[in-house]
Amino acid sequence: MKVPNECGHLIGVSSDSAHRNRHSAASFVLPRSSAMNVRDEHTWSLWMDVSVAEAPVLSRTVGVDVAVVGSGIAGLSVAYELACHGRSVAVIDRGRIGSGMTARTTAHLATALDDGYDAFVRVRGPDCARRYYQSVAAAIDRVEAIQGAEHIDCGFKRVDGYWVLASETSASELDSELDCCRKLQIPVENCVERTPFHDRGQTRSLRFPRQARLHPTKYLAGLASALQRRGAQLYADTCVESIQQRQGSMVVTTASGYEVHAADVVVATNSPVNVQVAIHTKQAPYRTYALAAKIAAGAVEDALYWDTLDPYHYVRLHPLSADEDIVIIGGEDHKSGEANDGAQRLDALERWARERLPDLREVTHRWSGQVLEPVDFAGFIGRSPDEEHVFVVSGDSGQGITNGLVAGMLIADLITSGASAWEDVYAPSRKIQRNIGEFISENITPIKNFAEYLTASEIASAEHLRPGEGRLFRSGLKKIAACRDRSGHLHLHSASCTHLGCVVHWNSLEQCWDCPCHGSQFAPDGTALNGPAISPLGEADKPANLEAAE
Repeated sequence: MKVPNECGHLIGVSSDSAHRNRHSAASFVLPRSSAMNVRDEHTWSLWMDVSVAEAPVLSRTVGVDVAVVGSGIAGLSVAYELACHGRSVAVIDRGRIGSGMTARTTAHLATALDDGYDAFVRVRGPDCARRYYQSVAAAIDRVEAIQGAEHIDCGFKRVDGYWVLASETSASELDSELDCCRKLQIPVENCVERTPFHDRGQTRSLRFPRQARLHPTKYLAGLASALQRRGAQLYADTCVESIQQRQGSMVVTTASGYEVHAADVVVATNSPVNVQVAIHTKQAPYRTYALAAKIAAGAVEDALYWDTLDPYHYVRLHPLSADEDIVIIGGEDHKSGEANDGAQRLDALERWARERLPDLREVTHRWSGQVLEPVDFAGFIGRSPDEEHVFVVSGDSGQGITNGLVAGMLIADLITSGASAWEDVYAPSRKIQRNIGEFISENITPIKNFAEYLTASEIASAEHLRPGEGRLFRSGLKKIAACRDRSGHLHLHSASCTHLGCVVHWNSLEQCWDCPCHGSQFAPDGTALNGPAISPLGEADKPANLEAAE
């Protein structure tokens, strides 16, 4: 699994009177902007060094054909494809343009499926697997065409991808995948040449030709520029408060009271905040980690690499100069909120890399991000459940950038022509008919989590928390999330996630609270940083014995 794409946050959706009744709580508390980039202060990716685009705050009511909420790879790709079809578009983001999870990816562009086509066929059948391959192959072709046509200097390059056999796994795993791909007519070759990422004594891998890599924020910068040339409107630092159908059109209302009137709305957020349950039970949140380090140019073949471990390691190169390359290494994934050892996991990644690349130079960047694993292997791209004019993109798994490009084409087709050849492959409303065991196991997390309301406190009092620490303690019948930020200020909030009430856990690496159930994140001051939660953590009364400590 790799790093996904996160953009703006949506605050409430309704499309007809019945749907409005289901979402009648319209007066949500908006996130406070002071903590929106709290994670960036503690983990900084290679891609964050590039600013995507300057854009104003929405300061007037506008009318367009399509409103896109979110400005990452999915949001800007959808907007670009629609602009190319002659649609007028407004892109709205609660933060800076392109500053979300797309900036926390490793930007592998792959037709190779990280869960394997053999597993995909067993769960969803060969026809669906074949069309999935066609969609991701078309997505890579499309980004190649766009960066060429728009003269985007983003380091796009076609490279091979190697699925490398690790000594802890059986060669039969490669045998099954090779046989499956050949039956599906997916290009793949059996290789017996050693790569730097093989264990001692191992030489075998599967080679997938015509994969690709690029610099994601430079690509987004090019898309943003192309959109502005086509008359699209980009708005940053603009929080969306609601989406409603009003007199035959969709109305996106922002916190400032200004509106965007549109025929259709695309919710291009990392996690779909416009639905309460429908998609969240079909995907699970995972944290993943990555680092970048320098190495002599040419020391490693310019390719994409994955190993057969679970969780697996993934590697790519990024050219830096005539003399140096950057190696990007990712992995050490875990279920969100179920571990608080991010620094140690980054150290483990570095050890793994240096064992295989002894000439690796200094580490320049360390970061982490969140991926959403769909239980049946394909993302959720298309019409939002029970909505006619609202579309969503989620469930990126390890294919986040590639899925965002697929979304551009698929959603543009749905809006402009009403259909797509890949519609049912990615349909957000699809039922999970197989792989029920995985569906059940991932949905046990909320059940286990709710039991935490009955457990004892992690600490007796928040008084002795050190800067950068966060713990849970009990106050009467309530669980309190207590943390002391790096400046030493103590924050006390309800430990209940404002999405569905799960107990949040402290993430010391990113200095935020993570929800293990569906992946919401909250800043030390309670601000909702990542959906599906849209409201901040509730305030908690300060116990009397803490007054003196403060």
